[in-house]
Amino acid sequence: MATVIRLARFGAKKRPYYHVIVTDSRNARNSGNVLETVGKYDPMQPRDSEKRVILNIERVKAWLANGAKPSDRVYKFFVKAGLVAAKPVPVQTKKHLQSEKTQMKIKDKAEKLAKAAEAAKAAAETTAE
Repeated sequence: MATVIRLARFGAKKRPYYHVIVTDSRNARNSGNVLETVGKYDPMQPRDSEKRVILNIERVKAWLANGAKPSDRVYKFFVKAGLVAAKPVPVQTKKHLQSEKTQMKIKDKAEKLAKAAEAAKAAAETTAE
C-alpha cells in the first residue's frame, strides 16, 4: 500500500481548516479512510503564528521512515519544521529567450540600419563640402 501524507479540508465555507493526514494514495481527499492524523494547518492564522501549523513530529518521522510520501504543501511544512531537507531550486532555463533564428534576424537588421546610417552620414558630409 502506497501511503501519502496530505491535507484534508475541514471547516466552514470561506474558513478553511486542514488536517495533516496519512492515508492510502488511492483514497479521495476527505474519504474518511484515514490511517492517522499527524497534524493540523490553519491558514487563517497569521504567518508567524505557532498555531498555524501543528505537527506531531515523532509520528511524522515514523511515517516518513515507513515510506510515506508527503504532498508538495506538506513537504514545505516539513522543511520549515526541519524534518526533511529542502528540494534544490531548479536552474532557470533559457526558454524565455528568443530562438537563434530570431536573434540572427534582429542582428542582421541592426547591421543594415547601421550601414544605412553611415551611408546617410557620408552623403550628408559630401553635400556639405
